[in-house]
Amino acid sequence: MAKEPTKKTTVQKKTAVKKTTAAKKSTSPQKALKTSIVAYTDVGFGNTLYIRGEGAGLSWEKGMPLKNISSAEWGLDTNNATGKINFKFLINDQIWAEGDNITIQAGSKSISSPEFIW
Repeated sequence: MAKEPTKKTTVQKKTAVKKTTAAKKSTSPQKALKTSIVAYTDVGFGNTLYIRGEGAGLSWEKGMPLKNISSAEWGLDTNNATGKINFKFLINDQIWAEGDNITIQAGSKSISSPEFIW
């Protein structure tokens, strides 16, 4: 009797497949940075310097009073700032400063000398 040739069978080994996941985008909000705004101007005795704008909790509809540091120095420090801050000064939240709006980046310090025509 003749022997039948043996068939060679190959067994495929399973290789481990590593699953990869797409990198998650960070959706955390920007970190608030300390921002300082200083204005050197004499607004007259009994008057207050205000600021209006957008960013850092400011509004164009209603001003926020600045802290009187000395007779002609006013300031605002905030930890609410993220991104850009666009603002303008007013006397008693009624008389707008001359010139363009001021824009600064959160975490920076702005020093201005606004001028008013009253």
